[in-house]
Amino acid sequence: MKINDVLRGKGNQVVTISPEATVTELLALLAEHNVGALVVSPDGSSVAGIVSERDVVRLLNRTPDAGDVRVNAIMTSEVHTCTPDDLVDTLMRLMTDRRIRHVPVVVDGALAGIVSIGDVVKTRIGELEFEREQLSNYISG
Repeated sequence: MKINDVLRGKGNQVVTISPEATVTELLALLAEHNVGALVVSPDGSSVAGIVSERDVVRLLNRTPDAGDVRVNAIMTSEVHTCTPDDLVDTLMRLMTDRRIRHVPVVVDGALAGIVSIGDVVKTRIGELEFEREQLSNYISG
């Protein structure tokens, strides 16, 4: 199965945030969209970084009053991305090896979606259920 199949099921909406936004604005967007990470983008299309709940927790651990800190101060600049044609199994390995939970999908340098570890698990469970059903049908008839 390819990343494009995952996006077809979940949609390709990506919530982005400006690198100049504050942590307070970041927290509001995370809560509003019920997501665990946002792509940092100056223009809504390019990928400058990614910022997650983990980044905020680390910041709050060392700076309790961190609401005015800029997103670009806590974001991860080295972002691992994938394409719609990449295999879900390859993405699972990347997420496991790099210990990341969100991977932007990029086409020709522009955002085309985002895939979370939850999306990958849901896809894998769907594949396993389909295989189980096929095997059950084969055995019973």
